[in-house]
Amino acid sequence: MRKLSIVCPVYNEAEVIAEFHGRLAKTLAVLADRYATDILYVVDRGTDRTLEILKEIASHDARVRVLALSARFGHQMSLVAGIDHCDADAVVMLDSDLQHPPELIPLLVVEFEKGIDIVYTIRADATDIGLFRRLTSMLFYKLLNTLSHIPIQESAADYRLISRRVATVFRTQIRERNQFLRGLFSWVGFRRIGISFEVQRRGGGRSKYSLPRLLRFALEGITSFSRRPLQAAIIVGLMFALGGLGLTAITVCQYFFLSKLPPGWATLVILLAVFNGIQLMFLGVIGEYIGSIFDEVKGRPLYIIEEKVNWGE
Repeated sequence: MRKLSIVCPVYNEAEVIAEFHGRLAKTLAVLADRYATDILYVVDRGTDRTLEILKEIASHDARVRVLALSARFGHQMSLVAGIDHCDADAVVMLDSDLQHPPELIPLLVVEFEKGIDIVYTIRADATDIGLFRRLTSMLFYKLLNTLSHIPIQESAADYRLISRRVATVFRTQIRERNQFLRGLFSWVGFRRIGISFEVQRRGGGRSKYSLPRLLRFALEGITSFSRRPLQAAIIVGLMFALGGLGLTAITVCQYFFLSKLPPGWATLVILLAVFNGIQLMFLGVIGEYIGSIFDEVKGRPLYIIEEKVNWGE
């Protein structure tokens, strides 16, 4: 039999994790005649009873394994930890808040059995997602696809199936510190297909992605897959420099023909209006890229495991 591993990142999902596991187990029963399955919950360090509940579930279900991380390393690193600890013919990744319906897994498996290496999902947002969140998501993907040479599917979700050979590439070759997985799974290539699904309402709690975290996520995506902001610094700098020359000519004329201008005014106008704004803006752009380089140079581990449950010796 082929082996299928399910990787579920978890953070403060005590309200829904038992219901999610029940639905997931029922779905996997449909595949029991063709696949040996296991379920790997990767628990980002939280503040509720999620880990205790999962330990109880694992004590009654031998298929369930739990990785408890020592700190909050984030959603993307939880997925990376799950991939690192799987040895299966196919790996399915989905969130455990019930927005990603487990019942979709058999459809992903059908495509995998046709020889597809990456089966990704495209979400149709639920009606309870605000207009602001939808618009910002749409604008982010349009901006990213404009800046990057790697096409990334708009409205792609972190709900996907990958084959063993794709998982091996991530385990052995892709070890970036700030991983934007939606982009990386497009970058690696292989045979791929998308499946649409309707996002379900959250089973409980609230979104773990605050606005600052979403902005950080967006910046990591842009800096990981595009150097065009740095190239834009040259173009915009040249435009402002030419504008500054024009402003200089105007100011010089005013200086000679309008005697009421105070001394030093011309110099201040040119320096303040043209150069300071450009420098501050592009120092920020360069700083983002230097920060990414700094993270890589430090060479810290992508995550740290505090506890393993149901791993035997």
